[in-house]
Amino acid sequence: MKQLLLVFIGGGFGSVLRFLLGKWLNNSNDGIPYGTFAANIIGSLLIGVILGLAAKNETLSTNQTLLLATGFCGGFTTFSSFAYENHVFLKSGDFTSFAIYTIASFIIGFLAVFFGMYVVK
Repeated sequence: MKQLLLVFIGGGFGSVLRFLLGKWLNNSNDGIPYGTFAANIIGSLLIGVILGLAAKNETLSTNQTLLLATGFCGGFTTFSSFAYENHVFLKSGDFTSFAIYTIASFIIGFLAVFFGMYVVK
């Protein structure tokens, strides 16, 4: 039960922060979802750092990892918004934004995880 509560609390904080970041960075004028992009990249970096610390000499406990990685990062990052925003790009015929957003999200996201793990080594 304690583990469920930790994931719940972490997820709540992550979701609220993602919402605020989206309100601040997403621009309805040009339609580019900078807030979602930033949340996914920052979340990828954070989960790399968190899981790197968890693996390194067991710096983080299982409960801390659940709170931060599963809860906070899980609530903060969003694949569903990413998928929907790409749907909007395709539906509107904006194939350039679709390609740039998708490729940049995957490449920079993966690199952020690896960089986060590298930093804590």
